[in-house]
Amino acid sequence: MSQQGNPWWKEPWPWLLMSGPLVAMVACGVTIWLASTHPDMPVQGATRHGLVVEKADAAPPKAAAARQP
Repeated sequence: MSQQGNPWWKEPWPWLLMSGPLVAMVACGVTIWLASTHPDMPVQGATRHGLVVEKADAAPPKAAAARQP
């Protein structure tokens, strides 16, 4: 009745359960690396009003201009 089991590192389940968080940590590192090495270029010819960025030379849409009396 005294069966000796395998050590935990020889069983597949701990490795399967640890693989999910490990893959997430690697993906997080890749995302941080991509964000730090590829910065966004500033937008030329645009104005910023709070969180909204609008083109300064953009004409109003034709549909909006037609609705106004």
